[in-house]
Amino acid sequence: MDYMQLLHQWLMDFADDMETIEDLESIEDDPKEAEDRFYRELEFGTAGMRGVLGAGTNRLNKYNVRKVSRALAKYILTTPDGAEKGVAIAYDSRRKSPEFAKEAALVLCAAGVKVYLFESLRPVPVLSFTVRHLKCIGGIVITASHNPAQYNGYKVYWSDGAQMPPESVVGITDRLPKTTYEESLPMGEQEALDRGLLTYIGKEVDDAYIAAVKKLAVNPELTREMGEKLKIVYTPLHGSGNIPVRRIFDEIGMKHVYVVKEQELPDGNC
Repeated sequence: MDYMQLLHQWLMDFADDMETIEDLESIEDDPKEAEDRFYRELEFGTAGMRGVLGAGTNRLNKYNVRKVSRALAKYILTTPDGAEKGVAIAYDSRRKSPEFAKEAALVLCAAGVKVYLFESLRPVPVLSFTVRHLKCIGGIVITASHNPAQYNGYKVYWSDGAQMPPESVVGITDRLPKTTYEESLPMGEQEALDRGLLTYIGKEVDDAYIAAVKKLAVNPELTREMGEKLKIVYTPLHGSGNIPVRRIFDEIGMKHVYVVKEQELPDGNC
């Protein structure tokens, strides 16, 4: 099918999704934009998948998040005890991040893969730690990293807390073209909870992460000495580091930490 045929196919297939329909109807008379959205499928690479938010095969949306999550689940099911070990999922402050994280979680659950989902936003290093701390087969972070506000991304990490090795990436890229939107449907949240496939995580993992950072990165004598003297200016840049960074500073005794108020709160448009 050409790009206009694909656009009209989406209008039929996702007719109950008014957000998608309104988005696509707004570009029906813009051939250049329509072509850009449908001339290819969004690619999965070493670092995962990232793209401009919006409806279309070449955009990051819940349908493509579901599809890549299903392909990931198919690969995990070929690994020893992968489904039981499960996947940890975190997300940042970007637009659609919480929604995409839950979509990914429930698609994995539908395939029988356990999921540990953070109840609120967390930085990427916390996800990397969590994969190792909970002994998961892998992890997902929904984040656009350094890309502009119109982007978001889907990054996959493996059992060592690092990005997927090349052979595991191939395990997904080989399966992704054969995975359909129809087979990539999520499980209901309550069913996933009742069946023990979905677990929300938070404070207990945060406490373990903070303890690990303090143990590995802090000289207690030096921080006690400098905590009363050193002045630190910190900006979260509207992201997900505000709470854990300030907690670490506080717990190691840094008394004079000044947060840039204009950039303190999460904002997906920044």
